[in-house]
Formats: sequence, C-alpha cells, structure tokens
Amino acid sequence: MALITNTMTRYDASRSVREDLSNIIYNISPVDCPGMANFGRDTARQTMFEWQVDTLAAAANTPVLEGDDISGYTDPRLPTTRVNNYTQINRKVVTVSGTLEAVDKAGMNSYLAYELAKAASEMKRDMELATMGKQVGNAGSNSVARATAGIGAWIITNYQPGATGTAPVMSSGGANLNGYPATAAVPGTPRALTEALFKTAQQNVWVQGGDPKVAFVNAAQKIAISGFTGIATRYRDVPSGQQAEIIGAADTYVGDFATTAIIADRFMPTDCVYVGDPEFAALAYLRNFQTEVMAKTADGEKRMILAEWGFKMRQQRSWAMIDALT
Repeated sequence: MALITNTMTRYDASRSVREDLSNIIYNISPVDCPGMANFGRDTARQTMFEWQVDTLAAAANTPVLEGDDISGYTDPRLPTTRVNNYTQINRKVVTVSGTLEAVDKAGMNSYLAYELAKAASEMKRDMELATMGKQVGNAGSNSVARATAGIGAWIITNYQPGATGTAPVMSSGGANLNGYPATAAVPGTPRALTEALFKTAQQNVWVQGGDPKVAFVNAAQKIAISGFTGIATRYRDVPSGQQAEIIGAADTYVGDFATTAIIADRFMPTDCVYVGDPEFAALAYLRNFQTEVMAKTADGEKRMILAEWGFKMRQQRSWAMIDALT
C-alpha cells in the first residue's frame, strides 16, 4: 500500500494539531492510614508529655480469721507508674512561582492548592510510618530532632521475639517500666508467622485484661493469616445460576479469647504483627495540622504544612507484638 502523491498527513501537519491532554491527574499512591484512623486523639501540652498507668494486685486466695484484728495491718499498695513520650515535628514546604499560578493548566485551577493537598497526604503517610514503627523516643537537642516512640517500641509485657530476641527497654531500665522506650527491641531469629503465635498474642492480651480487637499486619503477614487452617473447612452456598467465588482471604480471626479484625497497613514494618485494643492508643497533638504562609522573598508563593504530635500508648499491656517474622 502507498499514499497518494502530495497527501498531507498527521505527521506533516504536527504544528497544527492540538494536544489531547486529559483534565484528570491519575495517582495510585495509597493515602489510607489505618493506624491513625483507628487510634484515639489526645492533646499534648509539652514536648515531653506524661501520663500514669496502674494495675491491680495479683489475685490471691487469702482467707482471714473470724474476728481478726486489723490494728497495725495494711495491705501492701503500689503507686501508679508515670510514663512519657516526646512530640516530633513533621512538615512539608511547597513553593510555586507566580507564573505557574497564572498560566492555564490542565487538571487543576491552582497549582499551589494542588501541591498543598498532595503534601498534606504525604505528611499523613509520614506520620503513619512513625506511628506504626519501632523507633524509640528521643528528647532531641539543638542539633538532633525530637522523635516520638512508635507503637513497636512500647510493647514490652506481651512481646514475642524470635529465639535470642529481647523486648524494648524503658528509660528507667530493668523491670521498672517508668519513663519512655529508650532502647529498641532485638527481634531475634526470624521465623514464619504461625497460627499458634497469633493465638498466643491474643491470649497474652486477654490475660492482662485487654481485648485484642484488631491486628495490624503488612501484606506478607496478611497472606500468612489467610492461610491459617482454623478448626473448620470454609464453605459458601452458591445460588442456582450464579458463579462460585474462590475464598482466599481472612479479614477476621475468631479465637478462644477474642474476635480480631485483621487490618492490612501498607506502612507497617515487614517483620511484625501488632495485636491489641486501639482504645488504649492515641495520637497526642501539641500543634494540630496547620498551613503557614511563609514570608514572600521572590516572585512566588511559599506555604508550610506542619504538625507537632506524639504517640500515646495509654496502657502497653493491652497490646501484643509478634516480632522477627519472615
């Protein structure tokens, strides 16, 4: 086949053809932050914020004599424990030139507004990563940024490491759980997540008095949990004339001590699972999300999105952590 002589084509008239640029901007980056969505919200009034935790004395069967004299006798009492964490500052800075704001644009009216919305989503992801992580607390200095201890640094009583692993250590040291998580856990020898490990985590939380309502997992551990055999074969009735579905995932685990929702979080560490009660975890804000207009020093607009916040583990006994997972 051949063209007719002197036929003008799209290739010859490229300067005259208008562009076809969609007004929709496609972005697949995830913005869901399950940890922040499930945890509570609190207020911090200092960069180091404190709270108290307590526990009842161990139950004991101690009958007493009829008519027993109690003069000079008092049951031993333990004081509350004071724990703390630090706030950290997260920010995003956006600068857009005056020209870029003025020109005709595809997919947006204001490039500044578009970049601010994107930066806000990015900062929320950064905060989720810190919240769900294992970083220990840091008081900071004029040369070192303060850092808040994430949930993975707080779980001590119900910590399940691999062989040779050790739990996080509070700043007070030893068995005294005062202060803040200052020494990170040593995960130990890696192993696969098993149903037995998961059931132990549920049990540990329950024994301490907690309610293991949720389990935060990453993608690999979500698949591992969906492979648990349980105690029954799964069936689903298929109405006549409809096609059967293959069921290959589990969103809830019904154990001896709780019904636990399995929540996949893209910002979880890859080697652990958290099981616990979200009622006993919160984000405490010293300065809530805010947008600051920066000084104008050039032909453009500069904005800063900022939040100062810290993670508050209201009672670490209400959570369990299975660490050192492959």
